[in-house]
Amino acid sequence: MKKITTHMLALIGVLFTSFAWGAERPPNIVLVFADDLGYADLGCFGSTKIRTPNIDSIARDGIRLTNFHVPQAVCSASRTALLTGCYPNRVGILGALGPNSKNGIKDSENLLSEYLKKLGYSTAIFGKWHLGDSAQYSPIRHGFDTYFGLPYSNDMWPNHPSTKSFPPLPLRQDDKVLELNPDQSKLTGWYTERGVKFIEANKDKPFFLYMPHSMPHVPIYASEKFKGKSSHGLYGDVIEEIDSSVGTILETLKKHSLDKNTLVIFTSDNGPWLSYGNHGGSRGVLREGKGTEFEGGVRVPFVARWPGKIPAASISNEPTMTIDLLPTLVAYAGGVVLEEPKIDGKNISAVLEARPGAKSPQEAYYFYWGDALHAVNSGKWKLHFPHPYLHIIEGGKDGKPGKGETRKMELSLFDLDSDISESKNVADQNPEVVKKLQMLGDKIREELGDSLTGKKGSQLR
Repeated sequence: MKKITTHMLALIGVLFTSFAWGAERPPNIVLVFADDLGYADLGCFGSTKIRTPNIDSIARDGIRLTNFHVPQAVCSASRTALLTGCYPNRVGILGALGPNSKNGIKDSENLLSEYLKKLGYSTAIFGKWHLGDSAQYSPIRHGFDTYFGLPYSNDMWPNHPSTKSFPPLPLRQDDKVLELNPDQSKLTGWYTERGVKFIEANKDKPFFLYMPHSMPHVPIYASEKFKGKSSHGLYGDVIEEIDSSVGTILETLKKHSLDKNTLVIFTSDNGPWLSYGNHGGSRGVLREGKGTEFEGGVRVPFVARWPGKIPAASISNEPTMTIDLLPTLVAYAGGVVLEEPKIDGKNISAVLEARPGAKSPQEAYYFYWGDALHAVNSGKWKLHFPHPYLHIIEGGKDGKPGKGETRKMELSLFDLDSDISESKNVADQNPEVVKKLQMLGDKIREELGDSLTGKKGSQLR
């Protein structure tokens, strides 16, 4: 196949922009991505301790996906999947990239922001990037017109509770450092203010607003307006401020008569960081949390609204994942995902729009921890391969990590429809299911490898 050059991509974008819109303007897209939010931290997902009326309104006016996942329960890997439509292993970003990392998102990858920009969208990111902090990995070089926020996690600074080796934390506007070690109690407000201004400045053309909040990743901070206002301590204050931010964005869309042609999505990069106890979120009935490939780590809340397109008060329990958002959103924008380089996501518009009988287009989803394949999920079945994992014995308090221990997971099969807590191993009763999922595991190992079995992947970029 002839190699597609940057020039050809630009030409494709021009053609898409010219012909895809037709008489109807494509939807604006607002994607809010929380950091370490627990599955049960929202009212619409069962929380009775934290008030989230604005996020709940998205579920009321649109859809709630109760079986939505991320492929790895850690920061950079999760964001890679969201923006590339690929398993992070395929594109070579694992774990959480630190300051001055030599790794980052490659120019050869086509990010969601790049597709949308070529389709004529204005694009912005206000929040945490975490796909490389050097100039070559800047969001401005990867499809975003403007950027304000942190290049990596907010705990990667000199005040980290366990290590003092991090340099000062930079707050950036595009590629300029505005200040070091900023007042983190102002971050959520700053992101919101810029989100509002971006919407107002681009109200007459399609836009993509990506808001990957720094919170509730530790250290957590709430502004004076919200501090001490929730019934669930500082963590509750932080979530309620994020909810208020969502409300402000929704109000701005309505004020400028944009709400009916805007797809608004709210989800999280992974489950709660249980090690931080009262500064971490709630997994609800799910097993384990961030840093594991159990449901508590990889199943995240997801709500979306698009009046006239997504029926109000819809619910779907079909398996879906962040990798599926890129092809879905590009299609909504009138574009087509290129065949090369290959992505793993598939269009889930039928599920998102709650069409009758809509099913997940994926045969299976795969869950890695680093370069180790931990589990595969197909339909209601989830098979864990033998692997070690970190279990939190006791959560910490007030920003200090707790105690954990390494445990061993044996080959185990779970029926997630009847056992969402992954508590009853039914492998012995379902040998054919185990065999099928093992074969699926072997198939993905051929492509992406698996350090637990010593397999080298053939399709790693």
